[in-house]
Amino acid sequence: MADTFRFELVSPERLLISANVREVQVPGSEGDFTVLPQHAPVIAMLRPGILRVPGYDGPNGAIYVRGGLADAGPDRLIVLAEQAVPLGEVDAAFMDREVEAAEKDVAASKDEDARYQAEDVLERLRSLRDVLKAA
Repeated sequence: MADTFRFELVSPERLLISANVREVQVPGSEGDFTVLPQHAPVIAMLRPGILRVPGYDGPNGAIYVRGGLADAGPDRLIVLAEQAVPLGEVDAAFMDREVEAAEKDVAASKDEDARYQAEDVLERLRSLRDVLKAA
């Protein structure tokens, strides 16, 4: 069994991480999950949350993601994030802007399904903002 697997975190702006890692904690839309070497193949949607790479040196050990897609397999994890920002760059003003943008998305929702999804993102962002403020 391999001790590490290949992890790549990609945002629309850049490749944030491309490294061999032992573990990645992913904020999935159905709940957090951890990817380890030899993980079963899975594709999951991401929710707003903190993606963590325990043992990874540098500012990218904890990254705020605002949605996207995770594609895991036995020897790799690729995360395509809608937005990814190292947690050290996330402050109260940043989170307030995220919540404000989500509130606008709720107001602009065209149908019931879109409104439900936008409200879900808004509630998750509000909760995350509260957790980060308390930390």
